[in-house]
Amino acid sequence: MKKIVGFILMVLFFTSCSSSDSDETYFDNPELSLPIPTDFPEVNSYVSLNKPTKYGAELGEKLFSDKRFSKDNTISCSSCHIQANAFADHNAQAIGIEGRVGLRNAPPLQNLMFLKFFNWDGSRLQLETQPLVPIITHEEMDSSILEVIGKIKDDASYKEMFKKAFGDQEITPDRIYKSIAQFEYTLISANSKYDKVKRKEGQTFTESEAAGYATFQQKCASCHSTELFTDQSFRNIGFPLNTDTNEAGRGRVTGIPSDFMSFRVPSLRNVEYTAPYGSFGQFATLRSVLDYFDSGVLSAENLDPIFKNNENRIPLTEQEKENLLAFMKTLSDKDFTGN
Repeated sequence: MKKIVGFILMVLFFTSCSSSDSDETYFDNPELSLPIPTDFPEVNSYVSLNKPTKYGAELGEKLFSDKRFSKDNTISCSSCHIQANAFADHNAQAIGIEGRVGLRNAPPLQNLMFLKFFNWDGSRLQLETQPLVPIITHEEMDSSILEVIGKIKDDASYKEMFKKAFGDQEITPDRIYKSIAQFEYTLISANSKYDKVKRKEGQTFTESEAAGYATFQQKCASCHSTELFTDQSFRNIGFPLNTDTNEAGRGRVTGIPSDFMSFRVPSLRNVEYTAPYGSFGQFATLRSVLDYFDSGVLSAENLDPIFKNNENRIPLTEQEKENLLAFMKTLSDKDFTGN
């Protein structure tokens, strides 16, 4: 009997030793506590299925900056989404591998966890499904997720990070998408001068900023509403047209004629840093956008009623334009952009 007990103890000893193998190492991967402003809209319902974690977000940030995602190893997500530009860039249209020009302007990446739609045309409802678009698009990375995995699967640092984030070293498309989304969920911008004034943190608007805010509430807030400064609707506001035959705006997604050349209303947070403006960078400056609204936009059957019912324009005096520009600069979050 003693021999049997001794044998069992020996088996248990060696079993416990083998469990200490590096493949079985346990990492505590806590959920991140994000600074979500109380007055922001509710988060996208998909966030609850992929809550950002310490190691998941760290992995996502590394993947976000990895140029091996592109066919020729020259372009990463961060090539077009630069922090100093609120994770946008200064190209009129996104530039991919070999200098290929994309269809649209690279949008900023901020407060994504609060958005209902992604991309200019709202073609994605879930952030976790968005990264595949630039990976496979000819004008962007022109690669495939399997090709990406083939490049990084033997990378020791990735093996360690995937294990910390997901419990083992397996690198899968789903895990790549989830970790990139987790990183992007952490990109919350809510510490501009506007926010500090609203929170009564010792800052006040200048006379011009205050006047601009009043004009904004009167003439802009119907579209750029909520603390995101967008109502997330799709509108045709008569901007100059992109003549590329692949472009149809929201109509490209829905197939509905009334959605033709309608685009998602962009947030005005950090708008100072995201020039040029428009779905394909039609305007070099914010002032030129305001001048265009004042002088009159292009007519269209589905032109937004805000313009259509007002002779295709938003009338603005020169002083109102100056004040609006001053107010919009108060939406710049230097902590977020590092400027």
